[in-house]
Amino acid sequence: MTSLSNPVQAAPVGHPAYSQTFPCEPETAEAGRRLVRDALAVWHLDDLADRAALIISELIANAARHTPCPTILMVGRPSARRVRIGVVDRAPSRLPVLGPADADDESGRGLLLIDALADLWGYDLHGSGRRVWGKEVWAEILVESGQ
Repeated sequence: MTSLSNPVQAAPVGHPAYSQTFPCEPETAEAGRRLVRDALAVWHLDDLADRAALIISELIANAARHTPCPTILMVGRPSARRVRIGVVDRAPSRLPVLGPADADDESGRGLLLIDALADLWGYDLHGSGRRVWGKEVWAEILVESGQ
């Protein structure tokens, strides 16, 4: 039995997904890891849980550090072969940039870690035209054949 607060339901179109809204603070990482692990367990993809939990932790840390707003955590399966983990915030002007970190830097390695762990990562802006209200920073993990 999982600790997801809502029963498992397929989306009306496409593949199932879970989302929850949390405050934009570092403490949200624990809830994010739980959401990711629970969703993966429902899909019988427990072998991806450690990698996915680390990715969501880094996405949340970046959102908490760089945005002042509530965060929506997303875990979905855009296809049978992919799991997408994302964080939505209302700071579309603060786009993620993959950059180098010096050896003595105390931070700045989150996207480098995500880049190493994920099979693909990026961001999508939400809204249209001049009414862009937010962005989703996401990472995808490929599912092995037969899972």
